[in-house]
Amino acid sequence: MKIILIGFRATGKTSVGKALADLLGLPFYDLDRLIERRAGKDISTIVAEEGWPYFRKLEREMMFEAASWPQGVIALGGGAVMHEDEMRLLKQNACVVWLKASPEIIAKRLSFDEKTATQRPSLTGLDVLEEIETLLTKREPLYHLFADLEVDSSEHDPKLLAEEISSRLKRCLCGRG
Repeated sequence: MKIILIGFRATGKTSVGKALADLLGLPFYDLDRLIERRAGKDISTIVAEEGWPYFRKLEREMMFEAASWPQGVIALGGGAVMHEDEMRLLKQNACVVWLKASPEIIAKRLSFDEKTATQRPSLTGLDVLEEIETLLTKREPLYHLFADLEVDSSEHDPKLLAEEISSRLKRCLCGRG
């Protein structure tokens, strides 16, 4: 079984993904961390030195590779859904779960997350809440398009969310044909 987690920054893709992988006995992959490992630098440095288009190129390449992985829980970056061809390829043999939270909750989580500076550089230069709202307006239609399941991660207990996703996946026919 392959499960793809999508959603905006700080919606719990990594923490819920790890808990879900543990629960299901599957490997866990965080595409942003894999990109950083391959590039030998964190996302902020990649973006500062090469720009967002270069990072998005690396992201597309990693998504293409992930489409051939036989199983696992894969957390994508928040903007990965913009790569529609790669998303369609990933979705062919996977269940796609959209983790959702309100802009206010996302902003609060980002402000408390020490990784924000190195792993979540600004995409627009706007105020944090304004950036979230602007990007969600563009991305939510894509999250909705690709999601087999939508899960509200506002009440952020990764283990409980993993159990909810596991239970809902048992009733879902996604990625099976």
